Amino acid sequence: MAEVHVEKKTAGRMLQPATGYLTGFTHSLNPYIGCAFGRPVDNLGRDTVGCPYCYVRRLPVALLHPKPWGTWVTVKEGAPERLRRELRRSRVRGETLRIFLGSSTDPYQPVEGRWKITRELLRVIAEEGGVDQLVVQTRSPMVLRDVDLLRALGKKVRVSLTVETDDEKVRRLLTPTSPPVSGRLRALARLRRAGVPTQAAVSPVLPMNPYRLARLLAEAADRVVLDTFHLGDGSGGKRSRLLGMPRRLEAAGYEGWFDPDLHLRLIPIFVGILGPGRVGLGAAGFAGMNLTSPPHPRGE
Repeated sequence: MAEVHVEKKTAGRMLQPATGYLTGFTHSLNPYIGCAFGRPVDNLGRDTVGCPYCYVRRLPVALLHPKPWGTWVTVKEGAPERLRRELRRSRVRGETLRIFLGSSTDPYQPVEGRWKITRELLRVIAEEGGVDQLVVQTRSPMVLRDVDLLRALGKKVRVSLTVETDDEKVRRLLTPTSPPVSGRLRALARLRRAGVPTQAAVSPVLPMNPYRLARLLAEAADRVVLDTFHLGDGSGGKRSRLLGMPRRLEAAGYEGWFDPDLHLRLIPIFVGILGPGRVGLGAAGFAGMNLTSPPHPRGE
């Protein structure tokens, strides 16, 4: 796989006002810029890349960088100290903080093993308090390393671990640089047993056996969020089209998995197995809202 170049910069503002897709959150928090899970599978930069559907690939942070997305990561030096100051100011102002950790990077990508920026951010939040809700979004079982800090945050934290499919063949084909599905399921289950609130993010929905995945997640996670290409890329599917996802799916024999109404076929299955109080949809689902009734097809 392509090597990842680590860059450094002094951390600027850490708590960024939440915009766009982050409905229900007040701020986003990112320990790094860039994400190595998106790196090319080989050093030639061919079409096969990790997380080819990632909407960040279409944002200026990726398009304006001289190196291909996934081949570089910027470490935010001094990030924990900067966050501590911001939390203290926020507490003085009496602000409500609902934070999404990992909106444009994975906080537990491989570089976290060395730099531990995410762990130190969690430590600061646990020590300073004042955070009403913290959602930690990742696809890496490395999150288990920080179970001590996550438990210290109690019910204010929720670990959201991406599990887009139950099929390891699909994972290797479409997200080859990501951790295996089995490892993510085990991580969810271990976090749940440790008393850490958990969420499985089926985001974006990739080809799967929905009955099997729903049963697996019913055992591993407290709740599940379903999020398709059209619901979750921030542009009604346009970014996903520009990233070539319809072509990738069709070439692999998975026609129909880019359907705008795909969620309508999946919701009854997941709700039937997990119950309506454990299933969310799209942005509202990430913010913690559960489905109380199925959405209607387009035009109805």
